[in-house]
Amino acid sequence: MTARVQRITFPGSHGDDLAARLDLPAGPPLAYALFAHCFTCSKDIKAASRIAAGLTDQGYAVLRFDFTGLGASDGEFANTNFTSNTDDLLAAASWLRKHHRAPQLLIGHSLGGAAVLAIAGRVEEARAVVTIGAPADPEHVTKSFDCSIAEIEAAGEADVELAGRTFRIRKQFLDDVRNAVVLDDFSSSRRALLVLHSPTDNTVGIENAAMIFEAARHPKSFIALDGADHLLFDQRDAAYAATVIAAFGRRYVLDQRDLAPSPRPSAQVVVAETTQGPFLNHVVVGQHRLLADEPESIGGFDAGPSPYDFLGAALGACTSMTLRMYADRKQLPLDRVTVEIDHGRVHADDCVECAVDEPRFAGRRGMIDRFSRRITVEGDELTAEERERLLQIADKCPVHRTLEASSVIATELAAPE
Repeated sequence: MTARVQRITFPGSHGDDLAARLDLPAGPPLAYALFAHCFTCSKDIKAASRIAAGLTDQGYAVLRFDFTGLGASDGEFANTNFTSNTDDLLAAASWLRKHHRAPQLLIGHSLGGAAVLAIAGRVEEARAVVTIGAPADPEHVTKSFDCSIAEIEAAGEADVELAGRTFRIRKQFLDDVRNAVVLDDFSSSRRALLVLHSPTDNTVGIENAAMIFEAARHPKSFIALDGADHLLFDQRDAAYAATVIAAFGRRYVLDQRDLAPSPRPSAQVVVAETTQGPFLNHVVVGQHRLLADEPESIGGFDAGPSPYDFLGAALGACTSMTLRMYADRKQLPLDRVTVEIDHGRVHADDCVECAVDEPRFAGRRGMIDRFSRRITVEGDELTAEERERLLQIADKCPVHRTLEASSVIATELAAPE
């Protein structure tokens, strides 16, 4: 399944255009999430990108944006503060509400975590909140430039260096974070809470997670990101966080896909429309549940393999299994089989494989289906003769034989239930 990206702008709290990206899953979104990044970061920080990707894989749509004066957004960072950041978040939620659906899941990393706690009660549709390495008090962020606070107090502003970049901080920022009330506001919002924090976070100590957790009402959960750093630089930490957030969210968000329920396994294979889009279908094979779809280029969501993709997968899987069974029976030193399948339509006159004296090709004209199969057999001790024999055995794969032979499809109209 392939995620989709929309790059958009919307007016922020100061009227400046804020640069944003909406990561959409392949298919109708389960729910919309709003992601707030850390102080002085951008929407494209690796942790945000990786968590958004993990969530779209699980069916969520995720909006993330650059706060005023950061990244690709317009405006002056020096004019912003914690209040303007929360107002930017509310503007983002309003944009989602107007153009798609309001966010049910609010996610914030570092100072962004404090920001989503602050606005949770003001986003009516929000059902759950997630903080990642968040401070319990927004004033905590001033520790990153505490050596400049006296200058800011005296001169009204100062340039400070943060993560190798220079930012201008004004006294109004200090006053704003000192007066910000976060935990009391969130406690009264009664939103479900998930706190993710690393016990070894050297930027925002683990005691902040305890304070947030204690202040919140149930339902609330805490997950330790053991060994992770503050920015979740290790891809595995971000992937784990995304997996946990997705599972947590499913417990609380309302599924907005409006999919018709998956059918029961009343036959070997059952396929039924989801009622979303012209092609999206449930596929039920015993206890297995899949989706079938078509590419976006022809009007689908690309939320699952196409019918011919499934057919190619059947040929590839059957080929691999057949070779494995043969190799094990003959005790061949076969380490691994990989099968690559491509499908296309070719003109009968151009099909080299069809230029044989076989009844099934007699008189064939026009376009015919052609499956290209490339088989890789791994095993350093395999002889040339054994490799050639494996290639011959591939043609004995049952699905291969079914595709080559003529099949009978008996169709009847079922009585409605």
